[in-house]
Amino acid sequence: MRVKFRGVLEREVLVVRGPAGWGEFCPFLEYDDDEAAPWLAAAVDAAWRGFPEPVRTSVPVNATVPAVGPDAVEGVLSRFGDVNAVKVKVAERGQTLADDVARLAEVRRLLPAAAVKVDANGGWDVAGALVALEELARFDLQYVEQPVPDIPGLRAVRSELRRRGHAILVAADESVRRQEDPLLVAREDAADLLVIKSAPLGGVRKALGIIGQAGLPVVVSSALDTSVGIRAGVALAAALPELPYACGLATVSLMEGDVTEESLVPQAGRLPVRDVVVSEDRLERFAATDSRTSWWLGRLGRVHAVLSERQAAQIA
Repeated sequence: MRVKFRGVLEREVLVVRGPAGWGEFCPFLEYDDDEAAPWLAAAVDAAWRGFPEPVRTSVPVNATVPAVGPDAVEGVLSRFGDVNAVKVKVAERGQTLADDVARLAEVRRLLPAAAVKVDANGGWDVAGALVALEELARFDLQYVEQPVPDIPGLRAVRSELRRRGHAILVAADESVRRQEDPLLVAREDAADLLVIKSAPLGGVRKALGIIGQAGLPVVVSSALDTSVGIRAGVALAAALPELPYACGLATVSLMEGDVTEESLVPQAGRLPVRDVVVSEDRLERFAATDSRTSWWLGRLGRVHAVLSERQAAQIA
């Protein structure tokens, strides 16, 4: 990574090649085998079945500003090219609200007309979220992503923002992880929109079905993927009937490397709907150490067993 993001400076992924192309298996290292199983299903679906037909040829994307100091904001934004929307990380552990204010102020100075949203990754409690959003509201925020960790907290923050007359929307991200979660968020009236990553939901087709049932607007986001994983996110965004917000799929710009010579990075704030050609030279250049490769292959075997058991149970 060019800068620390989600607490990491290196991103490990496993890419697989099937008859329809490439898939990416990249659950975060702390995820157990059960939680990782849908990520493997998504990789297999992409590599063996490909993607649904798109309804658009490109998708709008936002730049992403990690929890950096204001002096680093311009350099981060420069890697994304011309963008009309920005997501800014806030509530970083070890930082203060003043740090968030300084970061947002610099983003607004550089991009006064952009749509700006903030992502707290569940870093506040309800009271802290309301204090912070009162302060950050002056930056004309489009929405706040996962201000608190759980669904009851999301509902409480959303309700109080409305009572106070704030127009800031509430988006659920970390609360949308298992397949039933998007529906629960909708039933509980806990969010105005959902931030969807296809991999934790089992792939693009599974995600499309869940989105249809939830009935809320959607932003498609990445999980710090290579261009292979971003391709799946683009496929999901391109297949949605409506796409009212810029998606968080420009995160390859935060990485020092990629598995392709032609990375999926934005041009004029959009990503094209196209396949990714993986480079054997890049795979060799960024290959993991023997010990990390062994760890990932062991994980792959265990998670495949979990996934096979689940599929057998569904058939039975």
